[in-house]
Amino acid sequence: MTRGSLRLRLIAGAGVAIALALVLAWFAMTWLFNGHIERRVEDELLVQVRPLLADLQLARGVPVAGSEPADPRFAVPAGGLYWQVSGAEGAIRSVSLWDSHLPRPKAAPSDEWRVRRADGPFGQRLLLMERAIRLQPREPAVIVQLGYDLAKLVPAQREFGREMALFLALLWMVLALAAWAQVGLGLRPLRGVGQDVERLRRDASARLGDGYPRELAPLTGSIDALADAREADLVRARRRAADLAHGLKTPLAALAAQSARARESGALQIADGLDSSIAAMRAAIDGELARTRISLVHEGRSTVALPLIERLVAVIEQTEAGERIAFSIACDESATLPLASDDAAELLGPLLENAARHARRLVRVAIDTMADRRVLTVGDDGPGLDTVQRDEAILRGARLDSAQEGYGLGLAIARELAEATRGELELARSPLGGLEVRVRWPLSD
Repeated sequence: MTRGSLRLRLIAGAGVAIALALVLAWFAMTWLFNGHIERRVEDELLVQVRPLLADLQLARGVPVAGSEPADPRFAVPAGGLYWQVSGAEGAIRSVSLWDSHLPRPKAAPSDEWRVRRADGPFGQRLLLMERAIRLQPREPAVIVQLGYDLAKLVPAQREFGREMALFLALLWMVLALAAWAQVGLGLRPLRGVGQDVERLRRDASARLGDGYPRELAPLTGSIDALADAREADLVRARRRAADLAHGLKTPLAALAAQSARARESGALQIADGLDSSIAAMRAAIDGELARTRISLVHEGRSTVALPLIERLVAVIEQTEAGERIAFSIACDESATLPLASDDAAELLGPLLENAARHARRLVRVAIDTMADRRVLTVGDDGPGLDTVQRDEAILRGARLDSAQEGYGLGLAIARELAEATRGELELARSPLGGLEVRVRWPLSD
């Protein structure tokens, strides 16, 4: 799942990193807590041993205790709290040791208490504190040992570990949510880049600009440079196509003159062949110019449809085909087409001309909004096309190279203009009886 999403990869990485850090924190905190409670035990043992040390004496090398620690655990056999004093001739111990003894070291420091762990009586693991103490200046030192059963600390350590684990789990959730919010804020500029790139796709003159964080500046700068290069290439291509079309006008005019002279001389078959070739070349040139024009169509623009339709109809009505038919326009005054004015005229013009040329009495133009689409419909009451012919017309339009009489080139121009603005062109039978051309565009998001 995370392969296709940078957001999920960042969030997953942050979640794993936070989890590892919190696990390490759990180990560190439990280790610190264990050290803390052991130091508390050491302090407690030192407090307990003071009465014993205050009245401790040696009698013929054997320690004698004047008073004992007050903690009752010293009086309970295997109670977990022990003391032992060892001299050269013998040793005394707490009742809690019963008939056992603490492991006596060979030597003990005299300037401080030494703390170590050792196996004690009754199968217990003990925390031992031991020190060599000289009771009188000329007497031999005795070794004082204090023992604490480490098993007594296990419940507190486990409870702390559980509570700390629960706390760190909750902390992980909070930090994961914070990481999710941080990733969202960090990636928000990329969403803006996506929106601006979409705007750039619709309008070649648009640019991303400098309104992005420094980290995105190389990306946005490269995109703008690519857009500049693309626009320059399109302009050069359009100029070359226009130059080619103008350059071919003179040869075509010469060929037309040759055809006229051949026809005057009675070579009708040769003249017809020349006229057919000239028509094919002109259709190819017109198609190529239309393709170049379409490549520069910009999305994101719109034109109020009704004035444009009325203007085109007024022009067509002045032609021989337009004089004999009537036009029906069904369009709201506020209806728009998602093209610039010139592009809309280039799309509507061929459709209206084709319909007027093939209609008997009526051409109907309508613009409607259906569900999430805007629909332009141009239909006529002419002979129309059957299903096979409509499919062939679409195929010819896809090539933009048909020189045949009929709908081909006009439909080709309209189709490519529609597709250049995310629309689609469909041919159907008109309710009037002839051909109906429908162009659908998705409504703006």
